Amino acid sequence: QLQFAESGGEMVQPGKSLRLSCVGSGFSLDDYPIGWFRQAPGAEPEGVSCITSGIGVKYYAGSAKGRFTISRDSAKNTVFLQMNNLKLGDTGLYYCTDTISCGPLAIKPRRGPSRDQGTQVAVSS
Repeated sequence: QLQFAESGGEMVQPGKSLRLSCVGSGFSLDDYPIGWFRQAPGAEPEGVSCITSGIGVKYYAGSAKGRFTISRDSAKNTVFLQMNNLKLGDTGLYYCTDTISCGPLAIKPRRGPSRDQGTQVAVSS
């Protein structure tokens, strides 16, 4: 079973930046399309960004375009999400997982966050 470990979330003011990290265990992140998802309490996960397997084509949700950048470091088996100019609406639990859809029309997770998975981002003034 694929396992992911996220880190980098914290409470920040609007306009600040954060970089989230997603480390894969027991498999190569290069071999799977990997996405970042945000989940607010009581809501379904929302696709933020994803990177395809292999050559690594990148896609972003409309709210993330121009502010967020996804990247992959194969040597570290890590996928990053650089988030700039954070807004109040970026608040939520961020987690990474493999996707069932990684493209311009949809970014959908294969699964929801497992217990204790994810890193909390809180944007507050």
